[in-house]
Amino acid sequence: MPSALALRPADVRVVDVPPAAQDGFDWTDAAVLAGTEAIADGPLSAAAPGIDRGTYPLDILGRFGSVGALGVHLDRHGARLGLSIAAMQAASRACGATGFLMWCHDVCGLYMEQSGNPSLTGARLDDHAAGRSFGGTALSNPMKAFAGIEPILLRARRVPGGYRVSGMLPWVSHIGPGQYCGAIAGVTGPGDTISHEIMFLLACDRAELRPCPPFSGMEGTSTWGVRVDDLFVGQDEIIADPARPFIGRIRGAFILLQCGMGLGVAEGSLDAMLAVEDTLGHVNQFLDDRPDTIAAELAELRARVMRLAETPYDGATDYLIDVLDARAQTSELALRASQSALLHQGARGYMMSAAPQRRIREAHFVAIVTPALKHLRWEMARLSRETLPTAEGGRA
Repeated sequence: MPSALALRPADVRVVDVPPAAQDGFDWTDAAVLAGTEAIADGPLSAAAPGIDRGTYPLDILGRFGSVGALGVHLDRHGARLGLSIAAMQAASRACGATGFLMWCHDVCGLYMEQSGNPSLTGARLDDHAAGRSFGGTALSNPMKAFAGIEPILLRARRVPGGYRVSGMLPWVSHIGPGQYCGAIAGVTGPGDTISHEIMFLLACDRAELRPCPPFSGMEGTSTWGVRVDDLFVGQDEIIADPARPFIGRIRGAFILLQCGMGLGVAEGSLDAMLAVEDTLGHVNQFLDDRPDTIAAELAELRARVMRLAETPYDGATDYLIDVLDARAQTSELALRASQSALLHQGARGYMMSAAPQRRIREAHFVAIVTPALKHLRWEMARLSRETLPTAEGGRA
């Protein structure tokens, strides 16, 4: 079904980027969007109910990679972050879990490229960007630890040639045998104090993967508990040492990319509202958050996200606050739109197999995945306090 708010090439920053010649792919803006939408509207839409129940769609992710949807945000492919967000929105409109997997994959590629480590930026990154290999991100705990919300769970000690890392992470997504993820560990010194953190690429075959308890949805994201015990991390696996300056540099891109999930879930919900307008519009007119309201807010928010995506490495505090606020608004809009879609569809939308029922759970995930809505508001409040002008007498 054509999107009610189809993202056209004119809506993203167009750059003169040659095709990925080494693979024979055409990764121009128009080709990436057309290829992504064809996959999303076809095989992904058909597979979405099964993915929600536990099917891990690596084959579909590989197809997204082949059309450029997993690599265009990278510097080597034009740093087209807005195009990457648009591709994620198209996928999330059909299946929020797959949109989330695209985000996991995208940020892992970002870590590899921005590391500057030759062992991570050559053929390994080419395979990752093209969807020939797969990797996720294990930064939920570190991001919360850096904000002071919880302690960091992986610990490292320096040894000749690198570090030894031990610890347990409760859930890491888009991983499995033969895959990998970006992870962070606190480096301990005398008295078990943490001197700094390191970031590294963790090969899943070198870790113990433990099943997670069932979630209410998003079961097809291949989410596992990860345990490592005295794992050696050498220089070939190091992404950043120390890690905090690196995270400070990429966090705007890290957070902005997530907006594709929320925008897509909201757009899919809008589709569900419009699908019953002819038959139920006469009574749905008395509901709040009608399709025209959601459509207008979605268009405005997407335009804002696309403007922010033009400068994803802007280090200004005001810029980061804007990014955090845009990400929070995508959560809030997805929550409202998904609830409204269920109310508009009524009993048919409440069936367990109904797309509005699934999108309710997807929207809840958008609002709780790190950085969660409460985490975003926490960070905005902290940054706003830091930038308040000092009052006369030296007190803010």
